[in-house]
Amino acid sequence: MARKLRLEYAGACYHVINRGNYRRDLFAGKGAAESFEGCLFEGAERFGWRVHAYVIMRNHFHLAVETPEPNLSEGMRWLQATWAARFNRFRGESGRPFQGRYKALHVEPGHSLAQVAHYIHLNPVRARVVTPERLPEFRWSSLHRFVRHARPAVLVAETVLGESGTLSDTAAGWRQYVAYLGLLAEEEARMREKRFGRLSRGWMVGSPGFRDELKKGLQEQADTLARFELLGGDREALREARTAIWEEKLQAGAKVFGVSLDRLPERYSAPEKVALACLMKQGTSVSNGWLAERLGMGQPASVSQFVRRFRQGGGMQTRDFRRAQSIIQVQLPKSNEA
Repeated sequence: MARKLRLEYAGACYHVINRGNYRRDLFAGKGAAESFEGCLFEGAERFGWRVHAYVIMRNHFHLAVETPEPNLSEGMRWLQATWAARFNRFRGESGRPFQGRYKALHVEPGHSLAQVAHYIHLNPVRARVVTPERLPEFRWSSLHRFVRHARPAVLVAETVLGESGTLSDTAAGWRQYVAYLGLLAEEEARMREKRFGRLSRGWMVGSPGFRDELKKGLQEQADTLARFELLGGDREALREARTAIWEEKLQAGAKVFGVSLDRLPERYSAPEKVALACLMKQGTSVSNGWLAERLGMGQPASVSQFVRRFRQGGGMQTRDFRRAQSIIQVQLPKSNEA
């Protein structure tokens, strides 16, 4: 199954979550949470992130981060890999500490981002680790550092304070904020679910307009099955959407080459077929099976052989091929995801 795509752009905000493998208590041991916090600050400085909130619980973590550069994947890969290496070395273990790929929800800046920060800060209360009035005493949370004014430059408070009644970054302002969190914690369960229920589920947090803008960005970014996984749809709908895009791009390539898809030669390795197959393999996630059937190229394994020979023979260097490639080429993310 293809991985779900994330849209990365300058200024994007995310609610990032991950858990210990098999829900193990990753951060309960001596030095584990402190080491992860240090890696977070180090990584945020390295990648230019602005951290609006974080909490490190016994078996999972939450982050509310803003990425001035489109580098969430790169930064999270560094953060998790660096901490995992230190964790394993310290404990003399091997393997993957985390359950797998982290979850990242897109968050609309402003009010929605502040709501995510409140949700993160209230995690120790929901877990019954501390009472609301003692939240600042929970050591492994941005709130602990905010209240004590002992925070690195990457930890920023403007959104949290500004969206909580334009509070000041002073001891009095933080006392007011803690009191506000206490009021949120006292809300009955139904209202709490209404306020916070979707802040860690789905794929985005924000207004309908923000959601529509994200969808538009994803649609412009890629044609892979992952795009449709993120937007939703059952298996059949995903299959139809994927093949429709492949057909659209095949038609565009054929037009550049001056090839009629209705009158292709019968020979499996006909130059027209191989050129189109290579074009599609270069610019889409198309499968050999689909190409073999659509272009009449025999067995799926044969497609790879024909395309390899075409590449080795310099077929991709022609003017028509480069022009067709520029038309259908998918602009993928700059780096692979962790």
